[in-house]
Amino acid sequence: MAKLSKRQKAYNTGLTEKPVSIEAAVKEIKTRATAKFDETIEIAMNLNIDPRKADQALRGVCNLPNGTGKTMRVAVFARGAKAEEARNAGADIVGAEDLAEVIQGGKIEFDRCIATPDMMAIVGRLGKVLGPRGLMPNPKLGTVTTDVAAAVVAAKGGQVQFRAEKAGIVHAGVGKASFTEDKLVENVRAFVEAITRAKPSGVKGTYVKKVSLSSTMGPSVKIELSALSAG
Repeated sequence: MAKLSKRQKAYNTGLTEKPVSIEAAVKEIKTRATAKFDETIEIAMNLNIDPRKADQALRGVCNLPNGTGKTMRVAVFARGAKAEEARNAGADIVGAEDLAEVIQGGKIEFDRCIATPDMMAIVGRLGKVLGPRGLMPNPKLGTVTTDVAAAVVAAKGGQVQFRAEKAGIVHAGVGKASFTEDKLVENVRAFVEAITRAKPSGVKGTYVKKVSLSSTMGPSVKIELSALSAG
């Protein structure tokens, strides 16, 4: 078994191993987020699903009430009036064939990609580049839309995308260590509610098996499942 570093030992001192309330978990995590940068607070949910089955696939978006604390760079594929709408809404990069050429050349300077439906013939050719990075526009995620302005505002305002991995685990950043405890608790609850609402039709038995919070450099703390629905 690998030896724990002094930092890890300090992190784990007094750390509870039992599941606790969301409020208690946030407090524990914030106390131990002592890195020299503003650590991301992350949630991991272990779900009783098999994403390989069509009726158990899980993918969607969640609007965090207090944002993510991360600056989101947004690229938009659009022409004419829609391109202008995207720019006015705060899109960082807007283009069509020219943007596709830049991406094909390996230059990807954005965290979210949005497209109007008429641009998907161009965007579709970028599947091998954008797909593996999770950047391919998708109608189910609201990133293929005629309302590009709303999509840009949502992306920059704290919207996070989620997708279940093979083992049925969903994770996402729900804020920064610099956030107040109340704001982090609100964001955690909003994310849990989004996952609950997105429960696949094929799920049988208990849906949520385990939930934990952690910071970028810190340990994880389990959350009591009964606390997830508590207001």
